[in-house]
Amino acid sequence: MLGTTVNALAIVVGSLIGIFFRGGMKPRYKDIIISVLGLSVAFIGISTALGGLLSGDAEAILYIVSLVIGSIIGETLKIEEKLEAVGDKIQHKIGNKGGNVSQGFVTASLTFCIGTMAILGSIESGIQGIHTTLFTKSVLDGVTSVIFASTLGIGVLFSAVSVFLYQGLLTMLATVVQQYMTEAMMREISIIGGIMIFAIGCNMLEIRRFKVGNMLPAIFMPVIYYLPPVQSFISWVFGIF
Repeated sequence: MLGTTVNALAIVVGSLIGIFFRGGMKPRYKDIIISVLGLSVAFIGISTALGGLLSGDAEAILYIVSLVIGSIIGETLKIEEKLEAVGDKIQHKIGNKGGNVSQGFVTASLTFCIGTMAILGSIESGIQGIHTTLFTKSVLDGVTSVIFASTLGIGVLFSAVSVFLYQGLLTMLATVVQQYMTEAMMREISIIGGIMIFAIGCNMLEIRRFKVGNMLPAIFMPVIYYLPPVQSFISWVFGIF
């Protein structure tokens, strides 16, 4: 849990620094920074997704099916609404002095939790006790949280809780998950994560509103797909036809 703890603390520290600068920042500069952040997040998403797609070995339909099924599950469970409800409760406690808490909390939580570094780093930390990936992610998240908090407000700080719970759970389940992790599975997760990060960028740029929180189950669809029993069943079905 050391890597995850450091990651969460980095977000807290970065957010506090960002909140400090937020008070003296003029609205027009905040708008500029949010626009640039949106473009950067969208670019990272495109780059991540294309990195997997251009590898030549990506499953042609898996990431699409995963996103569709995952989004339906997320919509049924109302994941995005529940995340926003948490932000609204925090907003109610602190009033309007923290900006739009829901936006900052949901945007930062999804950005910091989605991606292969969060998954691989947590597994490495749990199984091998190696925290290098999460330490690297901590630096990136810390810097990002400074920028996020300076524009989106105090909601970004509370995303540290999401990161701690999410990565902490993965770290504890690492011994169970590790035996099923393959290069192909991580490639598909990377593609799906990249598409979701791109959607976050679109939300920030107000191009189109995507319920990215509801897409979260899609991240775990490749894990199910590559389970040996599922692969055996797929081979059996194709064998019939």
